[in-house]
Amino acid sequence: MAANVLVVEDEPAILELIAVNLEQAGFHVLRAADAESALRLIGEALPDLMLIDWMLPGLSGIELVRRLRREERTRALPLILLTARGAEVDKVLGLEAGADDYVTKPFSPRELVARIRAVLRRRRPEVGEEVLEAGGLKLDPAARRVLVQGRVVALGPTEFRLLHFLMTHPERVHSRSQLLDRVWGDHVFVEERTVDVHVRRLRAALEPHGLAGLIQTVRGAGYRFSVQMAQEA
Repeated sequence: MAANVLVVEDEPAILELIAVNLEQAGFHVLRAADAESALRLIGEALPDLMLIDWMLPGLSGIELVRRLRREERTRALPLILLTARGAEVDKVLGLEAGADDYVTKPFSPRELVARIRAVLRRRRPEVGEEVLEAGGLKLDPAARRVLVQGRVVALGPTEFRLLHFLMTHPERVHSRSQLLDRVWGDHVFVEERTVDVHVRRLRAALEPHGLAGLIQTVRGAGYRFSVQMAQEA
């Protein structure tokens, strides 16, 4: 599942260089030349990560970071500042503003890709390509397959994404609205009971393998993936 990266950079040549390298690394790239354009794109759908140049026309990159951190909808959005400012005081300012990382120009494309992947592993593990194994399940995001003892579990695309998200956030309870935002996307408007329908389908697919208990309902709160609770039940 390719992560969506929004690159905000006012120099066309640098923007295209970054975009080409990220696309070659398997990311889906969105482009914006200034903060206002970036905010319009975010209004349509949240990306998985933003790469923001400090020196933008109009609203600066660091002010954009501060604004995104103040707003509830974008508070948890992974942000990386890209800048020619290499002094320690500037790095501290960037991180204190809310950036998850700070990349200094000139940079190598490989370093930039590595930094992006590191932030995504910390902040958005569900968009990664790492194989997950828990409770007898093996989920391979790249192959889009779920296996139990070598046997394929047939899942629809939404059930696959739902299971992937829950497995990358084990033991945590997620409300229906949180699952809608993180699995369906915050730009998709569907009723919360839609989550219940897909949870039932996911459990039905796991039931023949004796693993439906991994997906648990927490009354009044939401759902969680728990190996420990399934073993104690």
